[in-house]
Amino acid sequence: MTRPPTAAQRRVIDAADPVTGRIKGTAAQLEALVKRGLAFRHPRPPHDHFLTPAGHRVRETREEEPERAADPPTGVFAAYIGGTPEAVDTGPARTREVHSAWEGLLELRRMTNPDGATDRPCGWERAHLVQAAALALEAAGHAPEAGGSPGYRVRATPQPEAVAVHAPDAEALRACAHTLERAGWQAGEYTQPRTRARYLLASPRRV
Repeated sequence: MTRPPTAAQRRVIDAADPVTGRIKGTAAQLEALVKRGLAFRHPRPPHDHFLTPAGHRVRETREEEPERAADPPTGVFAAYIGGTPEAVDTGPARTREVHSAWEGLLELRRMTNPDGATDRPCGWERAHLVQAAALALEAAGHAPEAGGSPGYRVRATPQPEAVAVHAPDAEALRACAHTLERAGWQAGEYTQPRTRARYLLASPRRV
């Protein structure tokens, strides 16, 4: 069985940027995390270190531990996915957080896509489909459904690498599709067989 990270390594992992996975620590700490497959050193200058998918899993497991459930760690950004019964924060501070998260995601694309492209999703987005699609929508100014107000909803689907996006009307649905396509996603409209409601099926573009 693989030994769990040390307390010092845990602190480095827990302090990783919530969007990009960028980590900071001593040279010895970073080297140890790389050897354990929990981080990698980016080949291009400035050669920063980032969590691998395994490192992200360690961090996410840590966040889900029971003792943290009632008091989630501060500073972890989460895009609004819509469908909450209570109203959400849409003030200036939230706008700045969303903008910062989106800029961080673009930087992560630049640093982790093989060709440095920022116009298509990266591995982190493929591993966090709902959050990634919701961030693209919120960053473009779309409002989530919340507190009885109409807006978008992003939900997981049984299909690999695809999310369902719901909107209050046809115009809003088309606007969401346009935003996602500009963000590097493929989006097509479909009809739910039972309710006849229209929705988008969106997936990250690979080329």
